[in-house]
Amino acid sequence: MQSPTPKMIAAKEGPVGWMIFNQPKKRNAVSMEMWAAIPEIIVDFENDRDIRVIVLAGAGEEAFIAGADISEFAEKRQSKEANADYDRVISAALQTIAEAAKPTLAMIKGFCIGGGVAISVSCDIRIAADNSVIGVPAARLGLGYSVPGLAQLIELVGPSFAKEIFFTAKRFNAADARMMGLVNHVVPGSELERYVRDYAAAIAGNAPLTIAAAKKAINQLSLEPEHRDLAACEAAIEACFDSADYVEGRTAFLEKRKPVFTGK
Repeated sequence: MQSPTPKMIAAKEGPVGWMIFNQPKKRNAVSMEMWAAIPEIIVDFENDRDIRVIVLAGAGEEAFIAGADISEFAEKRQSKEANADYDRVISAALQTIAEAAKPTLAMIKGFCIGGGVAISVSCDIRIAADNSVIGVPAARLGLGYSVPGLAQLIELVGPSFAKEIFFTAKRFNAADARMMGLVNHVVPGSELERYVRDYAAAIAGNAPLTIAAAKKAINQLSLEPEHRDLAACEAAIEACFDSADYVEGRTAFLEKRKPVFTGK
């Protein structure tokens, strides 16, 4: 697809959609137009049946995302009304990532700060290079942090580590982030892209309907009981058993070969 802005790259490589934050001179700090482009790119990947995994990455070697583009704050967040508009755009972007039906992976290298953490936490899985630096500096900037964003972080690391991350505004290394549960895997920087490509390919080779059903159920079960749509979960599970992929999976197992899933 054609990206809405040159500051975002949207590329399709086989079953993998790559959304790349492309402002390397600013360590991929996210501008307003970049935030606004995120939903458009994600929706395009979601609507493409050939795309089975979405990877989020940063251009260059210095950073995944070094936060929001603070140089815009004087113009874009100068009043209560302007700040509300800015927050709506960010919320829509993060919500689109979090609610994507397809698996999302964050490929983290170098700096992952502030808004970069919010974006990575909205993904399903985070894979970091061993030279990554991760932190939320809100307390050094006087910013308020959204309740949904805090809820996502707490779900990953728990209340105690969430408090440490916010109270100290400290930058954590990859090993500390892994210990807290902020990232799933840490690999040498020189191996990061290959590791992520292999990881994404492994997911893409599995049954799409099974993955979508599992993601839906996991996300629903993370909600309070009164907000869960368990009927939708059951429908997604039943769709797996009614699918041609279920027949293919059983047949491939009996024939001792790798299954070829079509998502149908």
